[in-house]
Amino acid sequence: MKMVVAIIKPFRLEAVREALHAVGARGLTVTEVKGFGQQKGHTEVYRGAEYTVNFLPKLKIEVAINNHLEDAVVQAIRNAANTGRIGDGKIFIYELSHAVRIRTGEDGSDAL
Repeated sequence: MKMVVAIIKPFRLEAVREALHAVGARGLTVTEVKGFGQQKGHTEVYRGAEYTVNFLPKLKIEVAINNHLEDAVVQAIRNAANTGRIGDGKIFIYELSHAVRIRTGEDGSDAL
């Protein structure tokens, strides 16, 4: 089993959700986060005053999947989250050693 974690731009969430559903990922968790990568924030003007936004709003998506879905899920996220501009995000894949469904007690791949 794998845990796929993606950091994406907030307005790409619905496209990513639809892409994940299309490849068979059955559930996901979304968290609002802030951060920066290569873009290191930006400068904005509000009521005539210039200020720097160091941390940009992003979404963190977590999806637990079976091993055979890894390539399809990564490609689906890449295609759906890509705008071609800096700050599109990153995808991280972790080995998931165990999962347990609380309601039924199912474990391993059955819990996903």
